[in-house]
Amino acid sequence: MALFFDADWFDERLARRGLSRAVLAASTGLSEADLTQVFKDQRTLSAGQVTIFAELLGETAADVAAHAGVSTPVPGRPAGSDARIADLERRVAALEAEVARLRAP
Repeated sequence: MALFFDADWFDERLARRGLSRAVLAASTGLSEADLTQVFKDQRTLSAGQVTIFAELLGETAADVAAHAGVSTPVPGRPAGSDARIADLERRVAALEAEVARLRAP
């Protein structure tokens, strides 16, 4: 993980894609001044912005976060998603069992 925002890494990926910093700013809803602060390591990115950067640059979110500085979050599943998925799986299983019961002769 980079200690500071690795502007050269980002600029290189932008150049490979034929994109500018202005496109990066616009895609994340940042002003160009705000993006300049990000590149100077004076502002951090949100997990959502990391995801957008990754999509635009053709990189993984983990790579983008690693080059964006130590305080940058790596996007992941929302908090509580494991419990919600488990609850949904239980509900689907109950529905499947009820359908099987109704179809039984």
